[in-house]
Amino acid sequence: GGLPEVELLVTFLYTFRSVYDDQPNAHKKFMEKLDACIRNHDKEIEKMCNFHHQGFVDAITELLKVRTDAEKLKVQVTDTNRRFQDAGKEVIVHTEDIIRCRIQQRNITTVVEKLQLCLPVLEMYSKLKEQMSAKRYYSALKTMEQLENVYFPWVSQYRFCQLMIENLPKLREDIKEISMSDLKDFLESIRKHSDKIGETAMKQAQHQKTFSVSLQKQNKMKFGKNMYINRDRIPEERNETVLKHSLEEEDENEEEGDEETFENYYRKQRKKQARLVLQPQSNMGYGFPVNRLFDLLFEIRDQYNETLLKKWAGVFRDIFEEDNYSPIPVVNEEEYKIVISKFPFQDPDLEKQSFPKKFPMSQSVPHIYIQVKEFIYASLKFSESLHRSSTEIDDMLRKSTNLLLTRTLSSCLLNLIRKPHIGLTELVQIIINTTHLEQACKYLEDFITNITNISQETVHTTRLYGLSTFKDARHAAEGEIYTKLNQKIDEFVQLADYDWTMSEPDGRASGYLMDLINFLRSIFQVFTHLPGKVAQTACMSACQHLSTSLMQMLLDSELKQISMGAVQQFNLDVIQCELFASSEPVPGFQGDTLQLAFIDLRQLLDLFMVWDWSTYLADYGQPASKYLRVNPNTALTLLEKMKDTSKKNNIFAQFRKNDRDKQKLIETVVKQLRSLVNGMSQHM
Repeated sequence: GGLPEVELLVTFLYTFRSVYDDQPNAHKKFMEKLDACIRNHDKEIEKMCNFHHQGFVDAITELLKVRTDAEKLKVQVTDTNRRFQDAGKEVIVHTEDIIRCRIQQRNITTVVEKLQLCLPVLEMYSKLKEQMSAKRYYSALKTMEQLENVYFPWVSQYRFCQLMIENLPKLREDIKEISMSDLKDFLESIRKHSDKIGETAMKQAQHQKTFSVSLQKQNKMKFGKNMYINRDRIPEERNETVLKHSLEEEDENEEEGDEETFENYYRKQRKKQARLVLQPQSNMGYGFPVNRLFDLLFEIRDQYNETLLKKWAGVFRDIFEEDNYSPIPVVNEEEYKIVISKFPFQDPDLEKQSFPKKFPMSQSVPHIYIQVKEFIYASLKFSESLHRSSTEIDDMLRKSTNLLLTRTLSSCLLNLIRKPHIGLTELVQIIINTTHLEQACKYLEDFITNITNISQETVHTTRLYGLSTFKDARHAAEGEIYTKLNQKIDEFVQLADYDWTMSEPDGRASGYLMDLINFLRSIFQVFTHLPGKVAQTACMSACQHLSTSLMQMLLDSELKQISMGAVQQFNLDVIQCELFASSEPVPGFQGDTLQLAFIDLRQLLDLFMVWDWSTYLADYGQPASKYLRVNPNTALTLLEKMKDTSKKNNIFAQFRKNDRDKQKLIETVVKQLRSLVNGMSQHM
């Protein structure tokens, strides 16, 4: 593999040939000189052995002395160990007593803590009973919510808590029945006094609008006449009292019981009453056009949605800032259920795993999902007041949600991906997060369907196209991964410190390169959670970038001289790169696909290591050439740098003729390469 061996072989052949080309007695003289040389070497060896013999004897003597001391030390250690064992028995007894006392103290502390947890629950349940007895049903419902959401989870494992939980539905049903009865009585009272309430409301409106004096007098006279004729009617003051009482009673009843059931029942009954009251008589007309009013409301709705989008942009940014971009850990079944109650995640393999375990996504995923649902609720509050059909409301909600996903959330994701502090590990987690958010879009569609009762199979139903949003975010994150990975490779390569004039290689790969390979191995372990194609593309991109960087290092114009030893050292580093590529750091590559990233470097270095210029020049341009990937310009540039080094190298000082032959060979190859390069440039 090197020039020194070639030169020695040539010298030996010249010497051997001179022996047999001389007179016949030359062979005998040569053998005599050879025997004399051997005897001289034997004497040198004998002197060397005699010189070191006394040191060997002294070392044996010292070892014999140490053996006696070692036996004494062994006896002392054995005696010391026995005394330690005897002294430790009493300590062990006292230690066991202390352990028992500590266990008792811990048990007492645990009992006290559990009792302290139970006392607030019992106090709240006692408070609930008192509220039920005092018929304070709204307060009782609030107390039930506190018990269910705050207090019961603390002591859910105890039997008395289970009895309380089983009793709450019955109490809630009792409240519902009582409240429904009160609501019916309230609605009947409204229907009974609606004419008086309306009369009072109209009178107050007249005062506020400051009708003309003549109209006021006419109404007063008419009102006085009616009061004189119909004395059995309720006085004005009583009407106002009834109205005030009714309104207060209405507000109170709206907050009691099962909100949805009572709200639907109340609205249905009030609509029936409104139809009866507001049926126009033949001499009244109400047919004023209200299209312009609804157009205005639609414009306000659009502005309202824009305001919501701006608000939720801030919400999403805060969520991304607070995320640690690590899988969500859960240590028990309760924590696991809390996570899946917030986000629709299904994975049979994860369910079978024992605790503790981790969800694949980070904490921002369930938070984002919850906030999207909150946005839908907020958008619905305005839309449902526009008196539109369920189909139109469904369409409004889906369009608003699409805007939230494709504009607001997409923009927040892209800004997050481009932030400098987001590293490779965080980018990998973001890709995993977007995958799970994309899968959750179908659950958001079901959520909207449940609100509006409009099936997704309806022809005109708008679909949520969050799929494109999360795909774009993933593509951006993947591109950022490739960029940051190449940047890290550049940082390692910048640490390279080759001695380009070294006479012999170090015998091992450079430290900076081994550190780089270890980094790549660790980061590709993280990439195993990514889709296969992404991890493979990142690995191939990294190897190609590393190969290009190493090639540029060799061909750097500022590098003027390269010795053969430096080339050999560089070859050791490239071998490590090839071993890394062949170790399959990312699964899925076929054959030696990944190793081909270093093929240009490998063929170039093989050409210089073997010094096989005759083969290269003869086969150049042939499809089956051994050095097909070696560009003549590249080879010429590197060879000229080695030529300058060889002029100053004195390794072959003892073989001047061979040194000159080597120089002539290099100069000949350089001329041939130059002519080849010039010919290529003329054809171009």
